Amino acid sequence: MSSSDVKFSTRTSDGRFGKAVQATDNFLGRIRVQYIQAAGVGSSVVKLYDGTDNTGTLIYQAGFGAEGLDVYVPNDGLVFETGVFLDLTNTTSVTIAYN
Repeated sequence: MSSSDVKFSTRTSDGRFGKAVQATDNFLGRIRVQYIQAAGVGSSVVKLYDGTDNTGTLIYQAGFGAEGLDVYVPNDGLVFETGVFLDLTNTTSVTIAYN
């Protein structure tokens, strides 16, 4: 049995991360994002906002191509106080690991 408290969440469109894929409720609140992965498609952009929509504070932004995105965030990760809102362009899926 693992003692890790890291969890994963995936979205395939703009919206708030939750405890299920494409969550419509049970949204994440205050968390620390430790890992970000996104499917590789040309001219992709991933933006993560602290908040319930894209008017919150932009915490993370990355542009990438067909190679995809695979980022480990060192130390304590990226802190999101209110929740994590995803704004994606030209990628089909984004997964975060958090605790």
